Amino acid sequence: MSKNRAEILAGKLELSEILEKPWIYLIVDFITKLLLVAGKDAIWIVYNRLLKMAYFVAMMEKTSVKGLARLFRDDM
Repeated sequence: MSKNRAEILAGKLELSEILEKPWIYLIVDFITKLLLVAGKDAIWIVYNRLLKMAYFVAMMEKTSVKGLARLFRDDM
């Protein structure tokens, strides 16, 4: 007894890109609208794909781009 397949069969497998430099491939996200604690109300999450490490930085939600750059430079 044979079943008809409605889904498309998968194609060839492709290799993932090889990551070479640790601070080139990052994923970032923000958790905002938190309760104010020690003057901070947000968390900036920076995930380093090569090292498979996540960094959590407490910050103010209203932090500017220059402020984020400073946080990145000083806290990472």
